[in-house]
Amino acid sequence: MMVYWHLNRYRGDETMNTVKGVIKRRVLINYQLGAEAAADILPAPFRPKLVKGKAIIGICQIRMEEMRPKSLSKLPCGASSNNAAHRMAVVWEEDGTEREGVYIFRRDTDSRMNSLAGGRLFPGFTHYSQFDVTDEDGQVDFTMTTKDSVTMRFKGHDAENIPESSVFSSFQEISDFFKEGADGYSPAREEKCSQGICLVTDTWNMRPFHVESSATTFFADAFAIEESKMLFDSAVVMRDVEHEWQRIDSVG
Repeated sequence: MMVYWHLNRYRGDETMNTVKGVIKRRVLINYQLGAEAAADILPAPFRPKLVKGKAIIGICQIRMEEMRPKSLSKLPCGASSNNAAHRMAVVWEEDGTEREGVYIFRRDTDSRMNSLAGGRLFPGFTHYSQFDVTDEDGQVDFTMTTKDSVTMRFKGHDAENIPESSVFSSFQEISDFFKEGADGYSPAREEKCSQGICLVTDTWNMRPFHVESSATTFFADAFAIEESKMLFDSAVVMRDVEHEWQRIDSVG
């Protein structure tokens, strides 16, 4: 059983700090960004996790279903939502040990409940936004628009291989890269710290995803990083994964 979590980092009762459900679809679209440019936009103590000298930055879209607090796991049904994130793979020092995970610059959701709870009842301030998603026979067409004019979109389908131009030498390498980065941190609603959350699952069914087109305005708007500076690297998808999200200690 492959479980990704850190017992010493729990905050209080497990059932009160955990939600569980099913990841119906999780698409990660990855770009290469220069190490210096990547370091400039990260808050302390995070640093970019480099692969062949390049930071891995990108967008993530998750369809979650049957979500409910672990303390209410006997309920016959749960909530569903579409969610998105702009993220970067990172490393940082903690108690003399180098750790790794992802830093999430921005979270969006089409669930008002998720938006209200984010940064309050559960880690990570989350914007309420509009999503338009179709997923049929492995073909995904995704568009997100927000109140503050951020747009994010991509179109693609399940595939067999990652691009030859990827900084990753194999699909197994990219799968391991994301598996080891289960801890995610994002800005708190008000405090000057980064709130933490950990993905826990005993299923890791990641596979390559072919991107026909993709675009986001966030990195240019927030950090003046034009898309021409972010070279497309690869994309992956996960489907039908039973999982938990667990609160972990904040940093910063």
